[in-house]
Amino acid sequence: MPIQPPGELVHDWNAALAPAQVPGRIELLDETFRDGLQNPSVRDPSVDDKLQVLHLMDQVGIDLATIGLPASSQRAFDDCLRLCRAVAAERLTLRVACSARTIPADITPIIELSQRSGIAVEVYAFVGSSPIRALAEDWDLDQIKRYSARALDLAVRAGLRATYVTEDTSRSRPEVLAELYKLAVDHGASRLCLCDTVGHATPEGTRRLVRFTRNVLDSLGADTGLDWHGHNDRGLALINALTALEEGATRLHGTALGIGERVGNAAMELIILNLRLLGLVDGHDPTKLIDYCHAVARALGWSIPINYPLVGRDAFRTGTGVHAAAIMKAQAKGSAWLADRVYSGVPAGMFGRRQEICVGYMSGASNVVYWLDSRGVPKDSALIASIVERAKSSHRILTDEELWSLVEDYRSLVLEAGAQAT
Repeated sequence: MPIQPPGELVHDWNAALAPAQVPGRIELLDETFRDGLQNPSVRDPSVDDKLQVLHLMDQVGIDLATIGLPASSQRAFDDCLRLCRAVAAERLTLRVACSARTIPADITPIIELSQRSGIAVEVYAFVGSSPIRALAEDWDLDQIKRYSARALDLAVRAGLRATYVTEDTSRSRPEVLAELYKLAVDHGASRLCLCDTVGHATPEGTRRLVRFTRNVLDSLGADTGLDWHGHNDRGLALINALTALEEGATRLHGTALGIGERVGNAAMELIILNLRLLGLVDGHDPTKLIDYCHAVARALGWSIPINYPLVGRDAFRTGTGVHAAAIMKAQAKGSAWLADRVYSGVPAGMFGRRQEICVGYMSGASNVVYWLDSRGVPKDSALIASIVERAKSSHRILTDEELWSLVEDYRSLVLEAGAQAT
């Protein structure tokens, strides 16, 4: 039977993020070396580890990486300088940015980085904008505006692009945001960054906030870019990022594996996975996402959960008989495309992985046949029945070692029976 075109096999209800509704080119900013390192359980990576990850960021199509806060220490500055020089010397497509508070002492090292490396370094100048933060810090709006104007002026006079970052935007008053955004535009900010710093926003809150900001920029006649930076305290960071994109944000922030302050940020690899499946990005090498995630996990001493999407051990494994049978039937039709999607919303092959069929207590003969076929073992009905019986009596998935042991036991029995017959 000929396989029908994909559009006839999968009715796609995911129409909200159709390409026509996403304005302009989508950019991705990786915060692993800044927000990711704020997680209290990570290891501070060596600069060599950072260089390896930086190359993988470039290969998977990330546009921009925040490489640190160079004013925080001499080591931070030195690491940032080495990364900048690597980008310049190796002509990476990836661009770099650095974070700074809205004070001259934080902006000046970024200017020096740019001058010494010979590449443009984008400044991400941040200041708290919410009333709860202002109360804790004893700030008033006039102070925030003075700090912001001075920092933006310093960066822009040095010829650097500056993004104005309002921390805790999702809990900030609209009238305050409107004043700060007008000031940022007037002082040359290239972009604004909306931050859901404590993971407060819901998708509806994200929608309203991005729309509000776009209206402010439209009223100013400003051609200013818009970033979304979200945290995962409610478990909504990924959907909030996609919602922000739909409403007009054109640069999304994320970290590898969602690692970041507290429970983390939007996961960069899952942003890319979803944008790719939605047909909103192409090019580069999506199979490198797996390498990127594992490289970050090694560098930061992070354990990837077994059920983590795309990268986790179980992302494309099944031990269920019905699922295994459907995959095998698809393979029998000669369609790798079909076999990779009949029981998977994410095609493993697109990202350099494969569907795996295991043998365990929920398995049937199909699982065993698949396991034997994939290892070139003849499919003797008695062997299949023996393995199914063992699997059904187990309380977990059988390991390869256990399955090979069952095969060898069966072979020994066959040989013994043959010897007795002669």
